[in-house]
Amino acid sequence: MTINFISDLHLDKSRPNVNEYFINYLKKLDSDVTDLFILGDLFEYWVGDDDPMDGLDGVRSSIIDLGGRINIWYMHGNRDFLISEKICSILKMKLIVDPHIIKINKSKILLLHGDTLCVDDKEYQNFRAIVRSKKWQSEMLDKSLDERLLIADDLRKKSEIANKGKTAEIMDVSNAQVINLINKYEPNILIHGHTHRPNIHKHTNEEITTIRYVLGDWYDKFFILSLKNKKFSVLKGRLK
Repeated sequence: MTINFISDLHLDKSRPNVNEYFINYLKKLDSDVTDLFILGDLFEYWVGDDDPMDGLDGVRSSIIDLGGRINIWYMHGNRDFLISEKICSILKMKLIVDPHIIKINKSKILLLHGDTLCVDDKEYQNFRAIVRSKKWQSEMLDKSLDERLLIADDLRKKSEIANKGKTAEIMDVSNAQVINLINKYEPNILIHGHTHRPNIHKHTNEEITTIRYVLGDWYDKFFILSLKNKKFSVLKGRLK
């Protein structure tokens, strides 16, 4: 039995090479893989149940095909949080809430997208609180599809501009917040994405040692964390 973890693919029609690589990854997935966890930002944006998935027909069909054979677990990211349970059902994915705990081989594994750990980025956290509110989402979904697509594109551009003015430290996770989360849930393993800073960290307190795996993005490289026979391994490389 093998379990794979990925995040931050940001699939979009503007990067067809990434879409094609992801499709091939799904089609050629090893037969012993039973579960695939996607920890957010599979898509560059998502504007509602009627999102056209422009340029992503192959991605859609490949996900549906794989979802008929293995468990695909999906967690919202900071770009695609409007994906509903209905859409997950259509794509044959199971929606899980951030944070999410799984227990494997007597280990407690805590999964999250990772943006809730970046508490030093006050501007982003304020924005996150607004767009995750029921009021904002209701008002957003009441707009026409064309309006929502324009808003999504505008928010993406504003985010890129804002991030250029922030230090790398501000946009990274807060170590204090990581420790708070570990103290609360006491996981053996913590897995998240969001920061686009793939790495392996070790956190130790008086009672538990937690290994934190940070997943990488799929821009010019791909990044897959795999759990097989109680051992984690990383598969990564350049996207052609």
